[in-house]
Amino acid sequence: MKGILRLAFKLLVNDSAKFRALLVGITFAVFLMVEMTSLFAGILNKSSSTVINIGAKMWVMDPAVRTIASSIGMPDYVLDAVRSTDGVRYAVPLYSGAALVKLRDGTYQAVTVIGLDDASLFGWPTMKRGKIEDIYAENGFIAIDDAELVKLKNPTLGSDFELNDHRGVVVGIATVASSGLFGTPTLYTTYKRAVSYIPTTRYTTSYILVEPKSPADIAHIKQVVQSLGYVAFTKDEFMARISHFYKYETGLGANIMLMTAISFVVGLSISGQTFYTFILENLEKFGALKAIGAKRHELIAMILFQATFTALTGYGLGIGLCVGLISLARPRIPGYAAMITYANLALAFGMVVVIAALSSYLGIRRVLSIEPFDIFRG
Repeated sequence: MKGILRLAFKLLVNDSAKFRALLVGITFAVFLMVEMTSLFAGILNKSSSTVINIGAKMWVMDPAVRTIASSIGMPDYVLDAVRSTDGVRYAVPLYSGAALVKLRDGTYQAVTVIGLDDASLFGWPTMKRGKIEDIYAENGFIAIDDAELVKLKNPTLGSDFELNDHRGVVVGIATVASSGLFGTPTLYTTYKRAVSYIPTTRYTTSYILVEPKSPADIAHIKQVVQSLGYVAFTKDEFMARISHFYKYETGLGANIMLMTAISFVVGLSISGQTFYTFILENLEKFGALKAIGAKRHELIAMILFQATFTALTGYGLGIGLCVGLISLARPRIPGYAAMITYANLALAFGMVVVIAALSSYLGIRRVLSIEPFDIFRG
């Protein structure tokens, strides 16, 4: 069998033009599939950026909330009830909302404002310049240093702006684990300052952040919150809820999957047609092998080896090309969201296996149908 596979490899690479065409087809298909799904994964990750950055284990919210940006205010008694629930170590309010700030040059810029609990500052970002205690200073705000900071004219410590006729001063520059999805700069301040500076509805608590005493207490906390008419999710559950919204309740998921399917069809058509042409051009060689005693399973093994080798090589090249592009683009393109996950790699691998299987099937059918007599007669 080793000799048969060695012969199959020589037949494959001997026609360098066809071999390169096969590799290009599969590489291009894998590159498109991984790039599209990586963009989707990156967008979903950015859609949960606030959940990731705050890091709370449990989130209490209105049942109608679908994304972190669509918060619905809750009355104060919900916070009191959650704090008094057995199994809760502590619970703090969080404000999350949009605002419009007026910069020094007179331009306006939309921002996302996060209001942290005044007593604990739970969820505060990693300080880059300044001290977190400065957030208590008069009109104090902390700007997040990400790709969107330039929209605030790259503020420094002491830079000021106007928010709903209130003066705001940048007292710190900080970093977070994940930047936002919607292209707006993020400002952190205290909860009381956020609700007093920004026009709000009757209820101002966007979310309640809960720290359970133990994982076993989570179920009880959820039950109590549900009895109040609200819902409690763990961090992972809330992120999954946000992802579900963007996947199935917007056109984003359908469009990304359509592009992935097109990439798969392109790769299948190019590699399938090229591999079938390769089999036809080497039909005489397969017929000669059959005439000198090559068994049916040996011929099948040769074709499967050729298709598998080509598919796996193209898969590796496609992944490498995608990783190289993302590595080059991420530091140079603000807001570039692509991230490669194991799910992306598994999906692309599965599609490559399908491409190899269909290509092999076409070749095997043609090779097994030839008769050595016809080859030598020609």
